[in-house]
Amino acid sequence: MHEYTSTSRVWGLSCPGFPEEVSRARRWTRDILRGSPLADDAELIVSELSANAILHTASGREHGSFHLAVCVSAQVVAVSVTDDGGVGGTPKVGHDQDQDAEHGRGLGMVSAIAHRVVVHDSDHGHTVTAELYADPRGEGRPCGTT
Repeated sequence: MHEYTSTSRVWGLSCPGFPEEVSRARRWTRDILRGSPLADDAELIVSELSANAILHTASGREHGSFHLAVCVSAQVVAVSVTDDGGVGGTPKVGHDQDQDAEHGRGLGMVSAIAHRVVVHDSDHGHTVTAELYADPRGEGRPCGTT
């Protein structure tokens, strides 16, 4: 394979931080993944991560936004949502949230659906990436690697 050829495809979408943009992000993801057995899970993850960005970070404030990336390879579908940060702390991935609470279970749900969830912090916000492997028995190679 040529060194500049990739077997992955990446799409990006920037959305203003309005609640109705969550449904647009979900539809956009569904359109990209049409026909993929991972489409429903990816759509649910995008919905949760986008809503979290709007509800829990500066993305939901005036002039806020969030950014979505979808990377598709033969082995992995990776969805990433980047928020504007600035509010509260770093998103925490885990399964130990109070099951009776009205809020706070979203990342636990994402980590239960995804095969891998990674949170990256920067000076400009947080990026949460969830990976879904085409073959759930084995590990996928991250999008962008050959």
